[in-house]
Parts: sequence; C-alpha cells; structure tokens
Amino acid sequence: MSRSATGKAAPGRGKGSALVLDECCPTVLATPLSEDAATVLAADFAVLADPVRLRLLSLLTSAPTGEACVCELVEPLGRSQPTVSHHLKILTEAGLIAGEKRGRWVWYRALPSKLAEMRDALA
Repeated sequence: MSRSATGKAAPGRGKGSALVLDECCPTVLATPLSEDAATVLAADFAVLADPVRLRLLSLLTSAPTGEACVCELVEPLGRSQPTVSHHLKILTEAGLIAGEKRGRWVWYRALPSKLAEMRDALA
C-alpha cells in the first residue's frame, strides 16, 4: 500500500501506486492557467529558448546602467551587428525588452514587469 507524506496509507491506493502528492507538494500556480494564458506564456518562454536571446537578456539585466547599446552587445556575443539586432527585435516584440533610439544607435533595457510576470507563473 502506498504511503502519504505523513506515513499513513493513502486511501484507495494499492501496492506500486503513486504517492499522494497534494499532502507533500504545493501546487505550482494558485489557479490553473487558461488555454490562452498558457499559449502566451509558452510563446514568451520560447523566445528565451534561444541561447543568444537568453544571453542578450542576461547582458542587459547585468549592465551597470541597466541598459546597453546594440554596439556594446556585438563583441560579447561574438555575432554580427545585424544578427544581434535581429535577436533584439524578437525580444522587443515579445515585450521582454524596450529600445530607445539615440542618434544612430538603439539602447535597450529589460522590462522587469514582463520578466516578473513570467517568474510568477513558475513560482
């Protein structure tokens, strides 16, 4: 007979059955995600599934001023400026970062509210 986290036999469970998880493991979300919310969240995480974009976000969030010019991101990534700009565009369209044009360069910064929203979905 299977045992719960308290060591008591789980009612209706036979030998080899799964443990009763609700007693030992909290739920991930207070309420389940709707289909639409899950679709949006999955798309947000898919954007970060690319190592270049994940590194870009890391570089932006760790920048001393909280922002970086695209010209400052090329060397650390070892990618061409057009490639870096392409990935920054994807992050911008996903609402994870924002850019501000200054002269001929665009300066990017992470958007903490969007990142917090994604983090909270997993907490």
